[in-house]
Amino acid sequence: MKWQGRERSSNIEDRRSQGGGGLGGGFGGGLGSGGGFRIPTSGRAGGGVGGIGLIIVIGIICLALGINPLSLIDGSMSTGGSSFQQSRPLPDAGQDQLADFVGVVVKDTETVWTDIFKANGLTYTPPKVVLFTSQTQSGCGVADANSGPFYCPNDQKVYIDLSFYNQLRQQFGAPGDFAQAYVLAHEVGHHVQNLTGVLPEFNKRRQTMTETQANAYSVRVELQADCYAGVWANRIGQENLLDQGDVEEAITAANAIGDDTLTRGTVSSRNFTHGTSAQRMAWLKRGIQSGNPADCDTFSGSI
Repeated sequence: MKWQGRERSSNIEDRRSQGGGGLGGGFGGGLGSGGGFRIPTSGRAGGGVGGIGLIIVIGIICLALGINPLSLIDGSMSTGGSSFQQSRPLPDAGQDQLADFVGVVVKDTETVWTDIFKANGLTYTPPKVVLFTSQTQSGCGVADANSGPFYCPNDQKVYIDLSFYNQLRQQFGAPGDFAQAYVLAHEVGHHVQNLTGVLPEFNKRRQTMTETQANAYSVRVELQADCYAGVWANRIGQENLLDQGDVEEAITAANAIGDDTLTRGTVSSRNFTHGTSAQRMAWLKRGIQSGNPADCDTFSGSI
């Protein structure tokens, strides 16, 4: 991805205890627990959505630890004690390669979604993206490195411990800057869902759903966020900002974080919250090929 030397977003809160570090190297972290809502992946679903999240909605590690992933959706998870970082200015451009990369990707999402919303007579309000180390406080409870990147609708912020990128590369076999960009674009996709009413509707409906039904709905939410990430990729591709192999990097990442791949057959499909590897790749590809958010309707028909 052609990101060096380009404009960074101003909508970033740097709460890291330490700065610096090369792109994709020297980190620890946790895709396996989240991404979406709080993901995956793609993350936390309605009240803490992310996972690549939301990816970045509900974490696979939560299932392994016996934590109800839906508690992450409404922010009901305990905010038990820890030290939380204070926000500081982002290092000057050129001082921190990974911060520069994130800033440029976030700025690109702002440009793309501002244009899309404007074309539909709407106004796009971008989310804040919070960089943190280990733990910090979010509007959906404690943000922890082990939960992976996620989006919290309560405060309309994306949370990411950048150590996640090392795990994405080393543990999940998904290297490359565009795999990392896909993670952020997926989480921003959850913000788009929040603005368009998808996440509020999920929170409303899940009050009367069984856990199995809520999980199935969560999968559709996550797959739409994947498709939205693809829409973003399509648009920046039109601006000649992609390098050869970038699309393949994102698809490799989507494959690596499918529920079936992460759990290796140890979790029933009725407990999936982000979608299978095949589903995640298919919906990401749909967005990349189309570039039209209207083609990201995961709520009608089969997925």
